[in-house]
Amino acid sequence: MRCAGKLARRFSAGQPFRNVAIEPFVAPVLLSALQAQFPKFEERYARNERGQTGGKAVVPEIARLGSAYGQFDRLMRDREFLALIGRITGLSGLLYDPDYAGGGTHENLDGQELDPHVDFNYHPRLRWHRRLNLILFLNPEWEQAWGGCLELLPDPWAGNATVYVPLANRAVIFETTESSWHGFRRIRTPPGREISRRSIAVYFYTKDRPSTETAPSHGTLYFQRPLPQRFQPGYTLTEDDVAEMQSLLARRDGHMQFLYEREADFSRLIEGITESPSFRLGRAITWPGRLLRERRRS
Repeated sequence: MRCAGKLARRFSAGQPFRNVAIEPFVAPVLLSALQAQFPKFEERYARNERGQTGGKAVVPEIARLGSAYGQFDRLMRDREFLALIGRITGLSGLLYDPDYAGGGTHENLDGQELDPHVDFNYHPRLRWHRRLNLILFLNPEWEQAWGGCLELLPDPWAGNATVYVPLANRAVIFETTESSWHGFRRIRTPPGREISRRSIAVYFYTKDRPSTETAPSHGTLYFQRPLPQRFQPGYTLTEDDVAEMQSLLARRDGHMQFLYEREADFSRLIEGITESPSFRLGRAITWPGRLLRERRRS
């Protein structure tokens, strides 16, 4: 790996938020082994947040995928490696995630895209603060025209983005905050070629974070892409345009349904709490104090 000082300066100067690309990231021998041992796409690993089967497969248990992935996992948890990443990013006390929550191997098939989003901000089990994403690409060939390029955006409406083509042995490290919007556009690989977007995603955490950077715990927040600017009065739609429009509207409808179901679940949870005997007892016990405060305010 290159000089930590030079990488630190590049990371600090990264736009639209702190980021750096490192290539080559691993030794060529290890890269070849990671490519060879990449898991086969299986439907059981391709379920989204709503339990539906899609075109993205995620395998978090990477250490069991083969000797190369075991070696990569040991690197990610190595203290010297974590200290090096800390020097590059200016974040001390970085923690490796043994669960690979949301991480692991990622494979996206032709037609897949990832809407601009901000990642979940706390580890779901350990409650650590999420601080960094590290994405190592494994694709021997890729062209920007195929889509699937990592985009780092200043906001979800922005047309200007820092773009990284997902070529093999290119690792991108970027800071995760409440405004670190990122995603990739629809993959359109050449017809007749079995090409998929393959990568390994690793997330790093810290036990503490400055209070000015914290927010209430939340899951991944997605922004649905708008219709393309070319859809204007007088424009003649092609078959591809119609397919894109139908896809965007269907995904937006699906996201709205997901938000509705989540809101309904939250409402039921709140109702269960407020109707519980313990909550009612607590209200009864604290009633005199609340009454006194109301009288003081009036």
